[in-house]
Amino acid sequence: MNLPNKLTLLRVCLIPFFLLFVYWKVSFHFMIALVIFAVASITDALDGKIARKRNLVTNFGKFLDPLADKVLVISALTVFVELPEIKMGAIPLIIISAREFMVSGLRLLAADSGIVVAAGMWGKLKTAFTMVSIVVALVWLSVCYDFHFSIADGLKNAVDNVAIPVLIWISTALTIISGGVYLKGYWHLIDSDK
Repeated sequence: MNLPNKLTLLRVCLIPFFLLFVYWKVSFHFMIALVIFAVASITDALDGKIARKRNLVTNFGKFLDPLADKVLVISALTVFVELPEIKMGAIPLIIISAREFMVSGLRLLAADSGIVVAAGMWGKLKTAFTMVSIVVALVWLSVCYDFHFSIADGLKNAVDNVAIPVLIWISTALTIISGGVYLKGYWHLIDSDK
């Protein structure tokens, strides 16, 4: 197994540990979850670059890399819906999950037609912004609940009720835009007249 595939596999293996430390109320559990998520996100940035630079692109990597990204992000967002400390409703999670299913379906149809659907600019922007938003939320959780910094109620309410939800909704908007771009680009594959 080559290095990019090992990095992708590492990302998959880190997901259960991320979930464990989000929920397991040990000292600094949000900070540990943050470090795990950050390491997993870095492997996402590295595996593709290394694979392309060293000509190590494999079918295993093409399959597992996008799947690992989706599971990592959806796991974190699902946790955020459940955590009372994060003010995130289920609607962004549903929209983001639906987009991921749609793009995966388009990729399957494209593969049947011999077409490779590469990640576009909007898809990369969506993934990067969503991962950064998750990191910001985890940093905030760590500051407030691991380190117990004294934060003015007004600031805490502003971050809890405005800043983090806005980041999540921007991620959701980018998700909708990138999904629309994929749908427009590959509409011919699902045209109902065919």
